[in-house]
Order: sequence, then structure tokens, then C-alpha cells
Amino acid sequence: MSKWYPKKGRVILHIDMNAFYASVEMAHQPSLKGKPLAIAGNPYERKGIVVTSSYEARAKGVKTTMPLWQARKLCPNIIALPPNFPRYRDASKEIFKRLAEITPMIQPVSIDEGYMDITDCAHLGNPLEISEQIQDRLLKELDLPCSIGIGPNKFLAKMASDMKKPLGITVLRIRDVEEKLWPLPVIEMFGVGEKTAKKLNSIKVMTIGDLAKADSYQLTQLLGINGERLKSRANGIDYRKVNPDAVNEFKSIGSSRTLPYDTTDQEKLVQLLADLSQKIEIRLNRRELAGLSVQIMIRFADRTTITRSRKLGEYIHKQEDIYKQALSLFQENWKEEPIRLLGVTVQDIEERTKIAVQLDLFTYKDKLEKNKLSSVKNELSKKYGENIFKKTEKEEEEIQFSPGTSFQKDFLDDYKREED
Repeated sequence: MSKWYPKKGRVILHIDMNAFYASVEMAHQPSLKGKPLAIAGNPYERKGIVVTSSYEARAKGVKTTMPLWQARKLCPNIIALPPNFPRYRDASKEIFKRLAEITPMIQPVSIDEGYMDITDCAHLGNPLEISEQIQDRLLKELDLPCSIGIGPNKFLAKMASDMKKPLGITVLRIRDVEEKLWPLPVIEMFGVGEKTAKKLNSIKVMTIGDLAKADSYQLTQLLGINGERLKSRANGIDYRKVNPDAVNEFKSIGSSRTLPYDTTDQEKLVQLLADLSQKIEIRLNRRELAGLSVQIMIRFADRTTITRSRKLGEYIHKQEDIYKQALSLFQENWKEEPIRLLGVTVQDIEERTKIAVQLDLFTYKDKLEKNKLSSVKNELSKKYGENIFKKTEKEEEEIQFSPGTSFQKDFLDDYKREED
């Protein structure tokens, strides 16, 4: 057991759910098992993009981000289902609840993956035994498969979990790096995207081994501080700790939506800004947060994208305030070109309890704020219609679970909360 649990150093697991959205749908509807399945948007709209697919569909060449029409060409009998995010969120909560029974040292990093520090879990068995217990329990109780990487740090655990899918358990020690990682193309390294890989290739860094041996000064000139960081990880070095509180460290909260077709319809675009602002207010309220900047993102029909932001004089968290700033930025920067995507983000996030200077914004000046917002509401409603701020209870519930283009992370510690 001592070889697994060193006196110095850590033992880290990376839990990675296999084809998560598709697996959840199969668990919910067992008749789908063994069939090619794609989770995608509306197949009759442009949003029909494959979010994930079953391994049966992947065997036919179906890939994430592939248009659904293309997936159907490769796999004519593919079954396409729209995403059911409330179902995926509930499944994620159940997964992390079970992991938390092993150790509180858990760091969720997305809806379907997270790190566990099991250094102090020797009483439960060795890491292989613990990993097998986790894998078996998630499969038996939730009908959800996962792969698990075991390593002395987060980077090696993450790389290990990718080595065998589905239902793999892989150990990757520092002494294994030269043999198992160095021969791989550099783009297969976690933390290296296409753009970074192209830059590295330009200096003849083609493999992870090349990166491990590359000149540090040259890497820094090419990639900045990230160059040295990537070189360290290519050598198996990663000092990051598993941080259970990391999920609460928000720098920004945003929401975006791809339109079903390119449009210059101002009324629809303005309504969309209001809807996105409402979603952000709900997410900010869930965590009692407020922000000091608002940013909009506009993607045009030719896929060119602009972002524009504004620093404010006080923290905001209400839909009306977010919408007012987003609308102003939109009007200043839109020249009536066709738009395919709009996004709104509140940045410079802080907990409201820590905003001492602006404390009156949330306390004794609340009445004044309401009057001010009411005035803004009336002004905007006159110009763009009253329905901008009207939401039924059902619509508000839908907003909480509608992720837009990217899935938000502000629910990832729900597993810690008491059931209602």
C-alpha cells in the first residue's frame, strides 16, 4: 500500500464520464442502448450541431460539433435527440454526491468530469480498488459509464483518463511519462489546442517529448508564461491542488445564443438581449454575486465576431441594469448587419457580502434602486414593448436550465446541498 500512498506527494483521480449526455439518455430510455445516438439541437435549424454521440455513432465517424446533416450522411440510422439539460444536471449531481462519500476533496470541472484527491483514503483500499468501486457503483446505481485516470497530479490523472474509453482505469506515474506520453503528437496533450499546436509545430515541436525538451526561452517568446507551464507538464510536473472551492471562484457569468437563422430584426435581437440578461440575473442570484462590467458579443453572418465591454461605477445584478448596459453597447456597435449569435456577460464578479463600498446598493437604498429600475423599465418597455420584462413562472424555470451556447458551471456544487 505504501507504493500507492507516498509520504510526500498526492494520489489524484480524474473521473471522466463516457459520452455523458448520450449515456444519460440511454439510462433514461434503455431501448436506446447499443444504437447510434446523437444529442443535437433542432435538426431543422442551424443549431442542429452534434453535442455528443454514443460510441456506436462515433464508430461511423460522427464527431462533436459536426452538423447533424453530415452525421446523418455518415450514419443514416442515427437517432437524434435534443439536449435535456435538467436531466443531465440531475445526473451530474447524483454522480458527485457518490464521489463525495469517498472524500470531500473533490473539484468538479464540468458537468461530467472532476478531480478527487484520495491521498488520505488508504483505509478504503489502494487507488485501483477505489477506482473500481467508483466505476462499478456509478454503473450499477446510475447506469452511467466512466473512465478514471490515476496519477500523482492533476495533469497526469487527466491524461490517464483519456487513454482508455469507455470504462477504462489507467495509472500514469511520472516514471511513465517518457514511454507513454512523449511519443504522442503535441496536440493530444491536455492544454494544447489547435492554435497552440500550430505555433509549437512552427518551431519543430511535434510531439510531447519535443515539448518536454524544448528551449524554455524560445517557448516563453512564443507562448508567454504558458510556454514554461506546458513544458513542465510535458515532463509530468503539475503543482496544482485539488480545490473543492474552485467552483465558487467566478470571474464572469454570461449567456449566449445562436439564432436559428441570420437576422436583422431589431425587435427579436432586443428581446434576446433581455432574455440573456434574465438568465444572468438568475445565475448571479443563485450565488449572491454582482458584477462591475458588462460585455456583449456579436457574431455576424460571415462568422466575424466582436466583443465590447463597459466598466460601471457600481456593482449590478438585476436584469434591468444588465439589459440597459447590453442594449447600449449593442446600439453603439451594431450597423444593422445580419447577426447569427448574441452573447451577454457580466464580468468583475464579486460576492455581494464583500462589496462594502456599494453596500447601500443592496440595503437601505433598495427602495431608491427599485424606483430607478422601474423608471428604466418603463422607458425601455415604451420603446421595445412590455413583453421584454414579462416572464411566466414556467419561463423562469426554463431559463434556469437553458444553457445557451455554453453550459454554465454555477451549479457544480449542488451535490453538497440538502435535498429540498
